Order: sequence, then C-alpha cells, then structure tokens
Amino acid sequence: MTSYETIHVEVKDNRIGILTLNRPDKRNAISIRMRREISSCLNGWEDSDAVGLVILIGQGDTFSAGFDFSEFAHPERFDELLASSSQYHRDVWNFPKPTIAVVNGPALGGGFDLATLCDIRIGSESCAFAHPEIKFGAPPIITPLRWIVGEGLARDLCLTGRRILAPEAHRIGLVSQVVEKGLLLKRTVE
Repeated sequence: MTSYETIHVEVKDNRIGILTLNRPDKRNAISIRMRREISSCLNGWEDSDAVGLVILIGQGDTFSAGFDFSEFAHPERFDELLASSSQYHRDVWNFPKPTIAVVNGPALGGGFDLATLCDIRIGSESCAFAHPEIKFGAPPIITPLRWIVGEGLARDLCLTGRRILAPEAHRIGLVSQVVEKGLLLKRTVE
C-alpha cells in the first residue's frame, strides 16, 4: 500500500476504503500535496477489487478548514494551485464508486466543497458548513451544492458565507443523517 504524508488510508475487509484527511494541526487544510495525494489514492482505488466504497473523514475534530491559504502567499505557485485543485475536484467528482463524506466537525470552504462532491454526507452533532472565503472574493463550487439543496439555498450559502449547523444541514438535506460523534464512523461503516 502506498504511503502518504497528508492523508491516511485503510482498506477494510468489507471492501470499504477509508481516506482520512490527516493534518489535524492545520485543521485538515487541503494543501497542494493533499489534493495530489487524494487524487493518487482515488486513482489507485478506481479499478481495485478490494475497494467498493470510499469514506472520507477528517482526523481530529475538523473535517476540513478548506484550502491551505498559506500556499496563496506564493504567487509563483498559482498555476500549481489551480491545476491541482481542478484535477482533484474532477477526480473526486468522477470517482466511479460510491463516496461518503463523514463530516466529523466543521467543513469550511474547500472542505465544504469536498463534502458536496461526495455522493452521501453523514454528519456528527458538531458538523458545520460555511463558505467564509467568499468574504475574500474566492468563489465556492456551487453546482453540486445546488443539486443537493436547491438553487436558491445554494446561492444563499455560497454568496453570504453564513454558517449552518447540524440540525439545519439535516433539515435541508445537506447531510442525510446526524449521528453522535463517538458512533459516527461505526454507523457509517454499518
């Protein structure tokens, strides 16, 4: 099995691949390296008979704080940022097997986008979603969100950056269920 720096991967006997965003010290911020590692992992699992479903979860108390903004301080990396972002979004979106985002805490900005690119989202009682990057002029991905919650609500969430918590996320269909944090991964695997 391939070793990664920013994600941890595990394949269970029941054909479930678990991909853990593993930068808890950075609130699982999605860096160029992480995007490439997620793409590499999913590309490896695409034709694998050992994996029939993929669960994505964040290490610690955060699903993902979004893109690693420290990388945006380096203009010479802009092309690399754009290319890795576009490729990773396509790889998650087009992955041919079911994907479940286990949102174990805040999913902000690019973390919110990652969750919406998955087929199913299950949240903990402490899950939260927001696009705070809109305040800095960075556009969120609206298309999968509007398919999930509807055009008007997707525009509201993307253009205001307001935060929604687990009860509202469940009410609007963003998460299919809310599970006690200690049972989240176990219930998802079941």
